[in-house]
Amino acid sequence: MGVKHLWDILDSCKKTLPLEHLRDKRVCIDLSCWIVQLHNVNKSHCSTKDKVYLRGLFHRLRALLALNCTIILVADGAIPAIKLSTYRRRLNSESKVSQDETNSDKASSLQRNMGSEFSGMIKEANILGMALGIPCIISLEEAEAQCALLNSESLCDGCFTSDSDIFLFGARTVYRDICLGEGGYVVCYEMNDIETKLGFGRNSLITLALLLGSDYTPGVRKLGQEAACQIVKSIGECNVLQRVASDGLSFANKPKVSKKQNKAPRRTNKENYSHPINENGPVHDLPNENQYLAVIEAYLRPKCHTADSSVVQRALGGLPFDRLKLQNICARYFEWPPEKTDEYILPKIAERKLRQFANLRSTSSALGLGPPLDKMPVRCPLLEIIKHRKVLGRESFEVSWEDIDGLKTSVVPADLIECACPEKRVEFEEKRAQAKKQNIRKPRIKKSEKEAPISEIDKKLQDLLLDIENEHIATQKAVLYRQSVTEKASYLNEVCQTDQSMPLSTGSKSNLEKVDQIYNSSALAVQQAEVIDLLSPSPPMRARKVAKCQEANVPYIPNVAAKCQEAKVPSIEFIDLSDTENELSPEHTRKARELRIFLNSIRGTP
Repeated sequence: MGVKHLWDILDSCKKTLPLEHLRDKRVCIDLSCWIVQLHNVNKSHCSTKDKVYLRGLFHRLRALLALNCTIILVADGAIPAIKLSTYRRRLNSESKVSQDETNSDKASSLQRNMGSEFSGMIKEANILGMALGIPCIISLEEAEAQCALLNSESLCDGCFTSDSDIFLFGARTVYRDICLGEGGYVVCYEMNDIETKLGFGRNSLITLALLLGSDYTPGVRKLGQEAACQIVKSIGECNVLQRVASDGLSFANKPKVSKKQNKAPRRTNKENYSHPINENGPVHDLPNENQYLAVIEAYLRPKCHTADSSVVQRALGGLPFDRLKLQNICARYFEWPPEKTDEYILPKIAERKLRQFANLRSTSSALGLGPPLDKMPVRCPLLEIIKHRKVLGRESFEVSWEDIDGLKTSVVPADLIECACPEKRVEFEEKRAQAKKQNIRKPRIKKSEKEAPISEIDKKLQDLLLDIENEHIATQKAVLYRQSVTEKASYLNEVCQTDQSMPLSTGSKSNLEKVDQIYNSSALAVQQAEVIDLLSPSPPMRARKVAKCQEANVPYIPNVAAKCQEAKVPSIEFIDLSDTENELSPEHTRKARELRIFLNSIRGTP
């Protein structure tokens, strides 16, 4: 809790800074305050078993790691003896507080119950931090007192806590709240601003704790924050603690003034002064002078690990990042697969390494060295820039990494690359400019000039069309051949009937040759006189009168036809039938023509 109403008093000194303000800073975190904050936010929606508080802590820590923050977690140790009464009251067991426990001289600090639920939450947070490479200090007593010592000794740049009494322990920079969303920020309080704007130093703030109440003292009853501030300012920063040590809180007494200004106040046997009254008891329970001094001593000289202690030095040395351990913890508490854990943390680890490399280059430049990128003692973790990106309106680059636990690519801010390795950005810009020039020089091909790609379906359609055309030609040849044979037979029959002088002997080859010559000459004359369109509908079938004996091999056996004539065999009608199954119909020919036109339109040919 801290000092009552102190955050309201310090509200004019509050500053809201962007999250980038924490870049490259060393911060210590009051772990108990963060766990309480994260647990209370999700308390109404999730149970403790869901580990939502631990997941929130993970995301806060990874955000700070990406900013290259050096983090130290600080957990509470034993409960100070002067705080036992307050601690018991918070646990609703004030009746168990003995008289010895209220007397800080006789009572000793109380070890915390490490088997409680809250202690288990702190232990889980400590394990998570160690896997991320973040050390944890278990304080001797108050965690905020240990954070304040690290800050006052310049071992860290700021402290994260929501306990306002951290200023009374000597902290100089305090971060009360943190937001990680879009446009993340931190709420910061600087002791310099408090001294300048309000005129309150550390001694004045301790006196305000005595007047208003804190974890160590109940304060003066019915004394408001404005009145307390006026009293402390009237005494001054340098003399206020000496005044408390010598006179107690008697300077906080206010005489009662009569409502009638012209009349003197009426005196009675009772004192007309309001005494400082204990919040929980009558006047005779007021803390004595020794108890005031005990509160002052608890704030000025808290029990903490000193700056040169092994515990603090070991924490300042840091811990290595343990990827496998973190994967196991996230799988156990969050049920995340290893890939999801890597996706969350590895880009942040890579960004932290790049910031460390950037700090190394800036330090080298400040010393007047400034070696080029290829001659740095530490190799740059960034291989190359892949492409330009924008993240939440911020200019960024997608880059590839070298040897960062299997991480291939991620997105980093452009200003970070400019600080760490500007040569990589120049190289990327040159490649992009060269690519643009090549694209400009390359002539553009018009759509009409582009050759339509012949797909597999187009090839099959072409093969099918060729088959149809070949079949059409073969069919036409067969029909012509049958027509010629039939016409030869008919012509021979007519010759035999009309030309009685032609001898019809079976073995006379000269007669047959003569018939063929006559037929060929007449057929040639017909072809020259008439052009037949093969694509037009077939002419109507003609009927001729021939003898039955002429049905077999009539053109080459003329004696058979003569015998049939001598025997006066009646002639029959011979119908010239073509093989309609193999002959193409006009409809079939039309469809073939339409298919050919369709294929030509696909290929873009006329």
